[in-house]
Amino acid sequence: MDLFLNRRVLAVLFLGFSSGLPLALSGGTLQAWLTVEGVDIKTIGLFTLVGLPYTLKFIWAPLLDRYVIPLFGRRRGWIFVFQLLLLASIFTMSFVSPKEAPWVLAFFALSLAFASSSQDIVVDAYRTEVLREKERGLGAAVSVTGYRIAMLVSGALALILSEVLGWRLTYMIMAGLMVVGMMATWMSPEPEDPGIPPKTLKEAIGGPLIEFFSREGAWVMLALIILYKLGDAFAGSLTTSFLIRGVGFSVGEVGAINKGMGLAATIVGALFGGALMARLGLFRSLLLFGLLQAISNLSFMVLALLGKNYAMMVFTIAFENLAGGMGTAAFVAFLMALCHHNFTATQFALLSALASLGRVFVGPASGILVDDFGWLLFFGVTFLAAIPGLVLLWKIRHRIQGLEKEEDLQTRVSS
Repeated sequence: MDLFLNRRVLAVLFLGFSSGLPLALSGGTLQAWLTVEGVDIKTIGLFTLVGLPYTLKFIWAPLLDRYVIPLFGRRRGWIFVFQLLLLASIFTMSFVSPKEAPWVLAFFALSLAFASSSQDIVVDAYRTEVLREKERGLGAAVSVTGYRIAMLVSGALALILSEVLGWRLTYMIMAGLMVVGMMATWMSPEPEDPGIPPKTLKEAIGGPLIEFFSREGAWVMLALIILYKLGDAFAGSLTTSFLIRGVGFSVGEVGAINKGMGLAATIVGALFGGALMARLGLFRSLLLFGLLQAISNLSFMVLALLGKNYAMMVFTIAFENLAGGMGTAAFVAFLMALCHHNFTATQFALLSALASLGRVFVGPASGILVDDFGWLLFFGVTFLAAIPGLVLLWKIRHRIQGLEKEEDLQTRVSS
């Protein structure tokens, strides 16, 4: 309980909320607004490009490592600036008509996405630097929890409010909620070891790569980053299609159970996994939660065999999301442990981008596998896809345990 009430952990909870809130406002919620206002489908399709900054954010991450705003410290100053930009962008969007000025709205949506992805860069860096080693699992979990709650607020709640209050007032309310994040930034503690900013922009760009690849086993760590969540991403790529087309559940049933209960299970899994990490440590958590992720994929095979079975569906979705939430908490803590505090923003942005490669490439392969061999074999393959990451994790266990010892030593020295 002391960990949950920890000032550092509470800070990353509210900053997680601040990170998650803008996402839907330039994505799904904005798309709903455009659709309701009668904007043509081609224009709506082009609006999806405003999400590009989230994919490309590692490009300007070195700038946020190199330069420091003389306000609230090295990371919190940048966070506050981007939160101000977000508030201004969301509030301004509320005054623009999608039908009469779609490209003006697109400009502000793009500025929102840029400020949001930039905030993510610095929040990730701040979380990595402010949390002590024993707090990282729970810190990652509460950050995910805050993020998911914010996505519900700016997604489902915003859509409900739009029918009652209209889009203008809804976006104004969402802009006002950014004050929650700004208050959190103001009240958050400074990291005990904030690192030393690079002296030049050249060092900010090249330094993170030079520092990382100077470590023994750097390439093996990169391989683990790609492989660890691969099986989970593989199974998740077609879950909705499987539940609707593969076993015949209705769209409403899938929405309530897969999206609603699944989100709750993910949050519970992340929080439970984060709390458990304080006892198990990084390596044992990665191994145990990774095994649970792999086994959860087998429950989809059972569902495919049984067909439309509500009890098995509930069990499968709950198990998969609980295990996925626990695995995410451990994996984010692992990424944080790999970052050097001088280059946290750039290294975390690059490592998290690398981790997403698996999700990008398994999508096309998933469709081909299902079409050629069916759902049962597909989920068997997703289980097998999780094994190489676990084998690699076991082989380099001493290096993972070494990361824990380094973090513990740094904590004692800084204390």
